[in-house]
Amino acid sequence: MLIFILRRMAQSLLVLLVVGLVAFAMFRFVGDPIDNMLGQERTMEDIERLRDQLGLNEPFVVQYWNFLTNAVQGNFGISYRQGRPVAEIIAERLPATLELAAVSGAMAVIFGIGLGVFTAIRRNGFAAHAIMTISLIGVSLPTFLIGILLIYLFSVTLGWLPSFGRGEVVDLGGWTTGFLTSSGLKALILPSITLGLYQLTLIMRLVRAEMLEVLRQDYIRFARARGLKDRAINFRHALKNTLVPVITITGLQIGSIIAFAIITETVFQWPGVGLLFINAVQFVDIPVMAAYLMMISVMFVTINLIVDLLYFTIDPRLRADRGGSN
Repeated sequence: MLIFILRRMAQSLLVLLVVGLVAFAMFRFVGDPIDNMLGQERTMEDIERLRDQLGLNEPFVVQYWNFLTNAVQGNFGISYRQGRPVAEIIAERLPATLELAAVSGAMAVIFGIGLGVFTAIRRNGFAAHAIMTISLIGVSLPTFLIGILLIYLFSVTLGWLPSFGRGEVVDLGGWTTGFLTSSGLKALILPSITLGLYQLTLIMRLVRAEMLEVLRQDYIRFARARGLKDRAINFRHALKNTLVPVITITGLQIGSIIAFAIITETVFQWPGVGLLFINAVQFVDIPVMAAYLMMISVMFVTINLIVDLLYFTIDPRLRADRGGSN
């Protein structure tokens, strides 16, 4: 087990290095930040002086090495747009994104698994058919269109919920949260539904398909022949054996919730790191863009490592195979 963890961590480190290299190379082609930082009255001397200060005249390998060594220490440089440390800017925006992702992910997992099991057990019922039909909305419509429709219905037409912003927040020693205010909770509803709806429908359909497949297996028929209750069969035997592929997809979808919160945060003007990244692209703020992509890469790699470890907990066959191979 320890060897497996060390091997996966080494692979994760290699992935992070490659992602950082690709991202850092791509940013060289998105534009010149000097154009946005200096006015029209700039001179060639001003340009060269600023490029020297930012280290843009260094060779690419030197710039990338400096970025990596500083990133390991939590230093992602100075924002070209705001003139402040990037780590400080991200720390201010990160609570908003993590809270939005946490609510969306919890909604997707809880309702996705619950509705997936229900539609599999009651697959011939009217409610199951209605749920599967409605779920096509989450799969078919793009995220930004879902957000706009929700804003039009609940904000413009009904006036129940705010259409943008995070509402009032409470500062808990450097961590700002909207969970403790009514306006913060109301502001969280529409963007969390928008962000989590696609993941919810995907998880629900996967759980339903896996459950239907497992319920056809011989050991399920044997369990019914032994007189076990349906509740024990469905949840103790069938659901447990569907969790391995479900965990894989769920882990990736939770990572994508954080990564692709950009669209939702843009639609609702949610003050998170996704909206920060969009603004950084517009102003060619390379340190912010690089820090954002590295942060997302670390989250994806960490989630994948956790998913691999959960395999061993849920499926004993994997532990047996790993033990036999060693």
